[in-house]
Amino acid sequence: MTTAPEFTLCEQLIVAASEAWRGNGELVATGIGTAPRLAASLAKVTHTPELMMTDGEAWLVEDPVPLGPRGYDDRKPAGYLPFSRYFDAAVWPGKRHAMVSPSQIDRFGQMNISYLGGTYDQPKVQMLGARGFPGNSIYHINSMFIPAHSKRVFVEGEVDMVSSVGYNPARRIPGARFDFVDLRLIVTDLCVMDFGGADNAIRVIMLHPGVSFDQVQEATGFALEAAPDIKETPAPTPEQLAIIARFDPYNLRASVLKDNPAGKRS
Repeated sequence: MTTAPEFTLCEQLIVAASEAWRGNGELVATGIGTAPRLAASLAKVTHTPELMMTDGEAWLVEDPVPLGPRGYDDRKPAGYLPFSRYFDAAVWPGKRHAMVSPSQIDRFGQMNISYLGGTYDQPKVQMLGARGFPGNSIYHINSMFIPAHSKRVFVEGEVDMVSSVGYNPARRIPGARFDFVDLRLIVTDLCVMDFGGADNAIRVIMLHPGVSFDQVQEATGFALEAAPDIKETPAPTPEQLAIIARFDPYNLRASVLKDNPAGKRS
């Protein structure tokens, strides 16, 4: 008799997030942040090996680069892709799928990384600014990783500043093209969601073990839709846990979620 492996909630979320890239084909998988990067690495070495990844500097690599300190001579470069060529090679033609962690998301997937509260000229909290979010959201696939699901992130109404294009029907400008907008998956510490609701609104497709739909709704600032067949988020396999540990030898994933909770909730 074999016993199920012990795992953390973060490791379960990494496995769930890796599914965002399943079947994507030959495009650049960009995970921004510890968990999204590990999720992209897991996707490449398991179910979608044709994914491309970079070393974060100037090279495409055959094997995902582990997190933390690492030598420069042990990577396997597969091609030259400096930042100066990244837009033309990956972003503009839609050959990229990024997983990001915005500060706010609304019902139709509009994201905010610019400021919180106040006005554009006098914000209460100044953040990054829109950066590359407007262009990225128009031309290539995007998914999201949210380590703390709350109404502060999933806001009522619109986000404080629309930094990236979503599916909001009220924002559709006549004559403009929105057919390249492609939002895929949202992974949080409570559930997994997609954009399969009415008018591409956010809906819940998976609940993590021990979490109810009502709990997710209580932590969300807008009315959620539920998929007709909500599933339970699967536990990581021993093989997946071993791959995650290989790409995170310094256990940086332990700091992603507060107190690094276990995957099996009481």
